[in-house]
Amino acid sequence: MSVGRRRLKLVGILAMVNLFIYFIVEVSRSDSQDKNGDGQIVIPSGKFWKKRSASNAYWNREQQKLDRLYNPILNLLNNATVEEMVASNASALNSCDLDTSVRAELKDFEQLPDRFRDFFYYLKCKNYSLLLDQPNKCADKPFLLLAIKSLIPQFDRRQAIRESWGKEMKINNMTVVRVFLLGETPPEDNYPDLSGMVRYESEMHKDILLWNYKDSFFNLTLKEVLFLRWASHSCSNAQFIFKGDDDVFVNTPLILDYLKTLSPEKAKDLFIGDVIKDAGPHREKTLKYYIPESIYIGSYPPYAGGGGFLYSGSIAQRLYNATSKVLLYPIDDVYTGMCLEKLGIAPEKHKGFKTFDIDEKQKKSICSYTNIMLVHPRKPQEIIKIWSMLQDSRLNC
Repeated sequence: MSVGRRRLKLVGILAMVNLFIYFIVEVSRSDSQDKNGDGQIVIPSGKFWKKRSASNAYWNREQQKLDRLYNPILNLLNNATVEEMVASNASALNSCDLDTSVRAELKDFEQLPDRFRDFFYYLKCKNYSLLLDQPNKCADKPFLLLAIKSLIPQFDRRQAIRESWGKEMKINNMTVVRVFLLGETPPEDNYPDLSGMVRYESEMHKDILLWNYKDSFFNLTLKEVLFLRWASHSCSNAQFIFKGDDDVFVNTPLILDYLKTLSPEKAKDLFIGDVIKDAGPHREKTLKYYIPESIYIGSYPPYAGGGGFLYSGSIAQRLYNATSKVLLYPIDDVYTGMCLEKLGIAPEKHKGFKTFDIDEKQKKSICSYTNIMLVHPRKPQEIIKIWSMLQDSRLNC
């Protein structure tokens, strides 16, 4: 038989197989549909797509609006693309004007503590500029970028980190660089004017990023977004990022050893830390993390404790894109968990992250720190002491 005839015969067989499969699928589909007593298919009378009823909690309700805006199916029904819908709402999404409408839309707004009112008045504003920048920080492609949250007055914490685990260095072709993340501390909050000192500090160490927003506990979420924007634009070549507080001890050499062992697949989607699951808002008013039911209802997605976590540069890029689709939330580590959930990424718990400290017996032994990537909290003097003892060549653990 010639090659042409064999090909023709093969095409005929494949056509018959496809026809048989199609017949089976269609019969199965028709049988699986709802039928009445006469065997006729019942056509549903309700809508296939139902809008969710608006939530009673302000944040949930506003997030629902954002979800609808970025929903490609709903936009298709409206004959619009996501890009067109977002563009038409751009001014409202990024407004830095005082949003007085929140007074009527957020139940008990006037009874909430000042920190809540300040946060929700400017909930949609993310357009803050850099007062101090380090545009050349990542000129030499960093293997690890250390991004540390700090406040302007905390000079001693920053210096302790510079002299210990936050040293900029290059080991075996792996470059480690460092930035501190700061906002402004205005005089009306009873802080002294330290702007001249922090500018001098920036000139001396080349590691300060300072934005012109009010640095507060609730604005740590804003600090997260602004850092991700900076990393996406000015340090997109960083392979890995550690982000944490300025009162933690970090075993940087141990982190580098860990990162070297990762496969390319694992490295791409890396996000590890002290992961908290099945948590929800604290309802006790005296607590730092208090969130009333008028603001948020429901549980939190899995999230890594804000004391410190480690993730890939690839995820940093995706996280920044996700921040436009997730409304700012007053607690920064929970907000990062929300962005990860939007990306379909689950943070991974790593036993080396001890954001709730270790027991007293372990604290007294320097060998306890050889297998710990992060421990919180530690004072500046303790950070330097632990680092110095770990560097001692006579250490035998």
